[in-house]
Amino acid sequence: MRTLLDTRLLPAIAVAAIVIVLPWFFPSAFYYRIGALVFIFALAVVGLNLLMGFAGQVSLGHAGFLGIGAYSVAIGPVYFGMPSWLSLFAGAVLSGLVAFLVGRPILRLKGHYLAVATLGFGLLVAIVLSNEAGWTGGPDGMSVPKLTLFSWSVRSADAWYWIAGTTFVGGFILALNLMQSPTGRSLQAIHDSEIASLVLGIDVASKKLTIFIISAMYASVAGSYLALFNGHVTPDVAGFLRSIELVAMVVLGGMGSIVGSLVGAIVLVVLPQVLTVFHEYEQALLGLIVMVFMIFLRRGIVPSLAAILQGWRK
Repeated sequence: MRTLLDTRLLPAIAVAAIVIVLPWFFPSAFYYRIGALVFIFALAVVGLNLLMGFAGQVSLGHAGFLGIGAYSVAIGPVYFGMPSWLSLFAGAVLSGLVAFLVGRPILRLKGHYLAVATLGFGLLVAIVLSNEAGWTGGPDGMSVPKLTLFSWSVRSADAWYWIAGTTFVGGFILALNLMQSPTGRSLQAIHDSEIASLVLGIDVASKKLTIFIISAMYASVAGSYLALFNGHVTPDVAGFLRSIELVAMVVLGGMGSIVGSLVGAIVLVVLPQVLTVFHEYEQALLGLIVMVFMIFLRRGIVPSLAAILQGWRK
C-alpha cells in the first residue's frame, strides 16, 4: 500500500491539490487565463514527454497534431453543424488515425533522421492549413464557436481554468498509469536499447506506434482546448516554432518526468508574462533564463532538483 501511494497516488494527489488551491491566490480573471493556458500546454507536453522522454522518439512536428485538434473544433461546427465537444472528440480520433498512417513509415527512422521526418510532417500540416483558405480561412485563420456543454456556453476564464485543470489531472493520471504498466516498462526498455528489447521479445514497432498515437491524441485535445479558449485559430498553431516550444517544455521540465511536463509548461507560459515589464528585452531575458536553467539543471528542472534533494538527504 505504501508503494502504491508513493509511486502512483501521491503525484496525482499533489497535482490535483495544485489545481484546486491555486485559484485562492488569483486576484483577477487574468490569472485564471494564464492558469488555463498552463494546463492546456501541459497536457500536450505530457503526451510529447511520453514519446520523447519514455520511448526515446524525437518529434519536431508535434504541433501538427495540435493544429489538427484546433481546426477540428472550428471546421466541425461551422461546416458540418457538429457540437464542439463532438468535434473535439473527432479531432482526437483523426489525429490518432493520422499518427497511425504517418507513424508506420517514419518510426522506422532513428535519431536525427526521425527528427527531420517529423519536422516535415509538422510543416506539411501548417502549409495545408494556410493554403486551404476555403476551409481554414487561410493565413488569417477563422473564428471558433464557443464550447457548449448541456446548454451552458463556456466563456469565462475561470470556467476554462477548471475544465483545463481537470482534463490535465485526468491526462496526468493516465500517463502515470501507462508508465507503470507493462507497456510503459516496454517503452523504457526500448528507450534504453531497441536491440535488447527485440531480443527480449518486445514488439518494438508496435509499441512505438502505440505511444506515437497516444501522444498525438494528447496534443489534439490540447489544440482543441486552445482554439476553443481563444475563440480564434490560425495556422501558426501548427507552426515549427510551436513544435519547438513544446519540445523546450519537455526538456526544460525534465525528459521522462510527467511532473516535469507541468513545470516546463509553467516556466514557458508564466515567465514571458512576468518579463513583459522589460519590454524590448523580454525575449533576451527569457532566453538567458532558459540557458541558465539548462546549464545548472542539465537533466531538466524536476529530475535535477530531485537528485539534489536526494544528495542532501544522504
